[in-house]
Amino acid sequence: MPAAALFPLPTQSTSKRAVVLDLPYRPVEKRPLPPGRPREWYVTHNRRLKAMRLAIALLDSGVHVPQQARDEKIRSTAELIGVHPPSDTTCRMVRALMRYTR
Repeated sequence: MPAAALFPLPTQSTSKRAVVLDLPYRPVEKRPLPPGRPREWYVTHNRRLKAMRLAIALLDSGVHVPQQARDEKIRSTAELIGVHPPSDTTCRMVRALMRYTR
């Protein structure tokens, strides 16, 4: 047996049995927002956070191009990961994030 076969490559799994992944998304621990900002700042901030969560979940699910991310797909992903359905504005923001990360 060649010596290279004894050591797995960095990209190979060392698990003896299959590992079941239920969802690729796990929400991070929430921290309080800074006080004293205008209401519009909080609305925009929360919209950006939701768009980032949705973009990450879509990328994890195999949607890599903004043209594949239709509103219906984004909303079904939101339901899957447990967030409220996004508005049309948030859906556009998700596609913009996917476009500019390439």
